[in-house]
Amino acid sequence: MIESKIAEILEQLGNKVKLIAVSKNNPPAKITEAYAAGQKVFGENKVQELCTKYEALPKDIEWHLIGHLQKNKVKYIAPFVACIHSVDSIALLETIQKEAHKNNRIIQVLLQLKVAQEEHKFGMSLDEAEHLIMHLQSNPMPNISVAGIMGMSTNTENEEIINQEFKTLRTNFEFLKKTHFAQHPEFTEISMGMSNDYPIAIANGSTMVRIGSLIFGERS
Repeated sequence: MIESKIAEILEQLGNKVKLIAVSKNNPPAKITEAYAAGQKVFGENKVQELCTKYEALPKDIEWHLIGHLQKNKVKYIAPFVACIHSVDSIALLETIQKEAHKNNRIIQVLLQLKVAQEEHKFGMSLDEAEHLIMHLQSNPMPNISVAGIMGMSTNTENEEIINQEFKTLRTNFEFLKKTHFAQHPEFTEISMGMSNDYPIAIANGSTMVRIGSLIFGERS
């Protein structure tokens, strides 16, 4: 099942969209099955679970931290994480820089923007993101590579709302690229779209989709 689901999704994505298999709450055995099917990029929400799986699984897996990240947990993932999708403050960015420097690494990050209607969802406004970027420009962080933005849609069955939110994310990406990252070829990523809405995200220019339950089944 896992192998066929991955193949089906990859066929839809083409070669311009990266599949991040969201493995949270799934045991290493299921991840091993996906790995055997050729999937090498996985996303986790929680630091402790990510670290446990990193230790247990093949070292050529590319791990992405996609959930909210507390500053005091950065040190645990800095030695190996490939990309942190959930940067939403200057303080968190500074901590990632400090820990990446300690580990002699450059860590890719995405700026999390909030477009969803739910209060509980994390992310910055466009103004807050610009403030963070201007801080970064005046306080260079050589061990961080800002590769793009991430966002989540509202949890709704109304596809018009989802479509509009993803359009807003795309517009925000293009604005930031033009105004702040025109000379930064690494600023290319829009991480948006999950199991329930990824076709709409792809239609709006997503370059990374975060798909879990569609691959691994519903989580316990």
